[in-house]
Amino acid sequence: MDTRADTDRIERSILINASRERVWRAISNAEEFGAWFGADLSGQVFKPGERTRGPMPMDGCVHNFEILIDRIEPQNTLSFKWHPYAVEPGVDYSSEEATLVTFTLADAPDNAILLTVVETGFDKVPQHRRAKAFEMHQGGWEAQLRNVARHVGN
Repeated sequence: MDTRADTDRIERSILINASRERVWRAISNAEEFGAWFGADLSGQVFKPGERTRGPMPMDGCVHNFEILIDRIEPQNTLSFKWHPYAVEPGVDYSSEEATLVTFTLADAPDNAILLTVVETGFDKVPQHRRAKAFEMHQGGWEAQLRNVARHVGN
């Protein structure tokens, strides 16, 4: 797994031994995405310009998972905007600028797929939240990519 990062950007990649179609479905189908990500997105569909929301149990609490789908390029790219590590109960994060998360698929040797996730925009997160959000997402994306690989049977 690749683990490059700077202060504004996190990039992680993983090789997955599955077809492009299978990996694409795991990241672009809202219910499948929710299954490996840990959020209940039952009955929802990812569409550019639309929000997807659902409860996400984490650390003994239920948090609100919410993303705004930015772009879908079938079999290649899915991106969304969200508020990183927005986990404090009762806090309204809507006035903060969102980060951009982009998943890309690339063919790899032996019919594998290289799945890469890049999250950018941390330098615009309010300073009092920035370091913790960045820290949590660095490890979080590593874990989530492993979850995708397990989900597709890697």
